Amino acid sequence: TGEAFGVGTWDKISVSIVGTRGETPLLPLDRLGKEFNAGPEEDFEVTPPEDVGRVLLVRVHKAPPAISAPRALGRDAWFCRWLHVTPPRGGALCFPCYQWLEGERSLVLREGTAKISWEDHHPTLQQQRREELQARRETYRWKTYIPGWPRCLDEETVKDLNLNIKYSVAKNTTFYLRGGSALAELKLKGLLDRKGLWKSLKEMRRVFNFRKTPAVEYVCEHWQEDAFFAYQFLNGLNPVLIRRCHHLPKNFPVTDAMVAPVLGPGTSLQAELEKGSLFLVDYDLLAGVRTNVINGRPQFSTAPMTLLYQRPGRGPLVPLAIQLSQTPGPNSPIFLPSDDKWDWLLAKTWVRNAEFSIHEALTHLLQAHLVPEVFALATLRQLPHCHPLFKLLIPHTRYTLHINTLARERLIAPGQVVDRSTGLGIGSFSELIQKNMKQLNYSALCLPDDIRARGVEDIPDYYYRDDGMQVWGAVERFVSEMIGIYYPSDESVRDDSELQAWVREIFSEGFLGRESSGLPSTLGTREALIQFVTMVIFNCSAKHSAVSAGQFDFAAWMPNLPPSMQLPPPTSKGQARLEGFLATLPPVNATCDVVIALWLLSKEPGDRRPLGTYPDEYFTEEAPRRSIAAFQSRLAEISRDIQERNHSLALPYPYLDPPLIENSVSI
Repeated sequence: TGEAFGVGTWDKISVSIVGTRGETPLLPLDRLGKEFNAGPEEDFEVTPPEDVGRVLLVRVHKAPPAISAPRALGRDAWFCRWLHVTPPRGGALCFPCYQWLEGERSLVLREGTAKISWEDHHPTLQQQRREELQARRETYRWKTYIPGWPRCLDEETVKDLNLNIKYSVAKNTTFYLRGGSALAELKLKGLLDRKGLWKSLKEMRRVFNFRKTPAVEYVCEHWQEDAFFAYQFLNGLNPVLIRRCHHLPKNFPVTDAMVAPVLGPGTSLQAELEKGSLFLVDYDLLAGVRTNVINGRPQFSTAPMTLLYQRPGRGPLVPLAIQLSQTPGPNSPIFLPSDDKWDWLLAKTWVRNAEFSIHEALTHLLQAHLVPEVFALATLRQLPHCHPLFKLLIPHTRYTLHINTLARERLIAPGQVVDRSTGLGIGSFSELIQKNMKQLNYSALCLPDDIRARGVEDIPDYYYRDDGMQVWGAVERFVSEMIGIYYPSDESVRDDSELQAWVREIFSEGFLGRESSGLPSTLGTREALIQFVTMVIFNCSAKHSAVSAGQFDFAAWMPNLPPSMQLPPPTSKGQARLEGFLATLPPVNATCDVVIALWLLSKEPGDRRPLGTYPDEYFTEEAPRRSIAAFQSRLAEISRDIQERNHSLALPYPYLDPPLIENSVSI
C-alpha cells in the first residue's frame, strides 16, 4: 500500500491468479481488522483449488465489506504500489501497480518485465494489452477546447478527474493554503480590490513583501539597467526568442548614427552584422491583436522589435535600439539608450509587456503546458502498462492532466485571471496560440536544434543554453540506454504498433496533423525514437522549469514585467515623465491578481519528484535499473557544476538545476 494520506482502505481485497492453464477463483487477502493501512508491506498465504500453470496475470478485486466501516473521505479508495507472488515452484514475481482502486472494481496486473507487443506470444497476454488500452481510451478522451489549439483531456473540472491523475491530498491542500494566504494578505493591505493607479514606484514593493526572494530583490534594484534588460533575453522567463541577426529587417530602419554611441569608433552597423555580434528579439506575433478591458478601461499592446549588441570579449549584452511597432514611420520612432531617461525606460517597459504576453500565452501555456498534456494523454491512451515506453514516460506525466484541467477551470476560463487582469485577455491569448500553432515546429522543441536555428551557440553567459544542453545530454544518454535495452534494431521500432500509434496520436491530436510542423507521424529508426523520447521528457520537465519556476522572481516587481498597459505607446520622444509612466502601468487590483497567480505557478506545492527521481518502481529488470542509477549520477554531477557556478553570480540561475526541476508539468 502507498504511504501518502488517504491511501489505505477498509474494503476487502481479493485476487485471482491467471495462468497458462486457467484462472483461480477470487482468493481473499483477509485478516481480522483493517489490513491495508498506508505504508506497510503485508504477506498473505492463499491456496488455489487447482494448479493454473505458469502465472501470467494477477486480477485484483476490491469490494466493500459486509458491514460498512467508517469512511473519512467518501468512497473508499486504495492505492496499491505492487504485489509480489511467490508460487510453490520458482522465484517471486513482482507485479508493479502504482494505481488507485476506487469503489468496487477490478484491476489486471502483469509481471513487471517490460514487453513490447511483438514479444507477447500468449493469447491471454495479447488480449490483456488490447483490453487495457480500450478501457484507458474510454476513460481518457480527447476534446477540442478552442479550435486551433492542441486537443486536450475531455473533463470540465478537477472534481471529475480519475484518482490516478489527480493531485494528492497533501499537494492539493498546500496549493490552496498558499494561494489563500497570499490572497488574504493583499486583501488586508487594501490592494486586491483597489482599482486605481499606483501612487509611486515605492508603493509597488508592498505587493511582494509577503513573499520576498533574493531574486525579487535583485530585480527590484536592477530593473532599469540596460545590461539587466538584455540579460533577461538570455536567462529570464523567456530565454527562447533571442536570435542572431545578420540582416536587419526592412521594417526596422536602424542607422549607423543611431547606434554609434554604443558601438563606439572603428566599426559600423554593417560590420557588426557581418561579425555576428548583433541579436534581434521580434514580437511580430503581437501585431494587430485585440486588447482587453480592465476596470472599464481599454488596454493597449504593441509588437516591438529590439536590437541587441554583444560587446567584444565577454562584455555584457546591451540593447541598441527599440521600435514599438512593426511599421516604421514618424509615429513609430526608434528609441535609443541615448534618449531621455523616461523615454528609454518607457520603451523598454513596453518590450517587457510584450515579453509577458508572448511568454504567458506561448512559451508557458502552449509549449510548456498544452503540448506536454498531449504527450501525457497519448501515453495513457496508446501505451499499455507493461510497455517499456509507458514505464519510462509515466513519471513525466504526473499531475499534468490535473494542473491543466485546473488552468482551464480557474486561470484561462472567461472571467478568470487571464481574462480579467491581463492586457490581452483570453480572446487574444487564444488568437496568439492559434497563430503560433501554424509556426510551431519540431526543432523548436529539441533544444540543440533550437539553439542552432537561432544562432546562439556561442553567446557568453547564456545559462539557459549551457544548463539546458547539459540536462538534454543527460536525458538523451539515459533514453539511448533504455531504447538500446528494448529495441535491438530499427526494424523493431517500425514493428512496434503501439509505439507508432502513440507517435501518430501526438501528431494528429497535438499538432493537428500539420505536416509543416516537422513533427514525425511515424518513427522508423532507433535514432529517431531516441530524439523523440528525449524531446518529450525534456519538455515535460526541464523546459517547463526554465520558463515557469522564475515567474514570481521576475514578475513580482511589476514594472519589470507588466501584464497590461493602460495608455497607448508613445508616438514621439520627449513626452515621457514619471507621472505618465505610472499611469501607463496596470492598476493595483490587476497587478495583485496576476502576481498571486504567478506566485502559485512558480513554486511546487509539496509532494515533489525531482528530475530522475523514480520512487514508483515500474522497471523490475536489472538493466534499466542500472541506467536509472547512472542517469541520477549524471544529474548530480550537473547539479554540482551549476551550484558551483551560481556561487560566483550576483543573480544565480537555478531554474535548470536538476534537484529543482520537477519530473513533470505539475504546477
